[in-house]
Amino acid sequence: MTSVPRVALVTGGTRGIGRAVTERLVSDGVTVVAAYATDHDSANELRDRLADDTTQVSVRQADVGDEGQCRDLVASVLEAHGRLDYVVSNAGTVIEQRLAEITEVDWHTQLAVNLSGSFFLAQAAIPAMIDQGFGRVVNVGSVTALMGSPVQIAYGAAKAGLSGLTRSLARSVARKGITVNCVIPGSIETDMSASLRYTDASLVTPLIPMGRWGTPEEVAHAVTFLLDERSSYITGSVLTVDGGMSMGG
Repeated sequence: MTSVPRVALVTGGTRGIGRAVTERLVSDGVTVVAAYATDHDSANELRDRLADDTTQVSVRQADVGDEGQCRDLVASVLEAHGRLDYVVSNAGTVIEQRLAEITEVDWHTQLAVNLSGSFFLAQAAIPAMIDQGFGRVVNVGSVTALMGSPVQIAYGAAKAGLSGLTRSLARSVARKGITVNCVIPGSIETDMSASLRYTDASLVTPLIPMGRWGTPEEVAHAVTFLLDERSSYITGSVLTVDGGMSMGG
């Protein structure tokens, strides 16, 4: 690790995969700003549990589906800490619906949170990273983008777009000391996956070659690997963490 203190912004950073990323970064001595949408109790519990004399962790409420709030969130991190080294765009929402149930509002909401937010966060953060000569952006997608789902149509479309966004961003900053990558989780044991309307976990498990669902900590390991200074020659990559699920069969 570098001797320069690193600062990270993790969206959806107080629950599920994002929480595991926050915990991993804090354990590595990174100052973390964890953004969340509505769950104040989880956010405050995480902040209070991780904060000590040697660690800086704070929480910020923001709707990443709103362009202005994305820009304000990045600006608040820069104002508070003077730099921003890592952006982990993990916030997401999935509303399981069949094709006929999807309204125009549903469609635009899921694209805004699951795709547009990652663009606006990166667009706001990258100028500071260019000035520093260093930056890492990791977008968190979904195996639905690779396999499709009849009940996650808007979500799958947005997450598929995230892979293209990742590669285009990576090309745009490849010579400026900044890498942009994407992690694709499969079926992961989180509150969000447990609350899905149509997905039956007992039917999904047999589709996973490893025979089990993954943990948030396993995804967090992949994310922090891509953030590491030693991962400097990896950019535009899409890394699946799915127990082999996307291989099919």
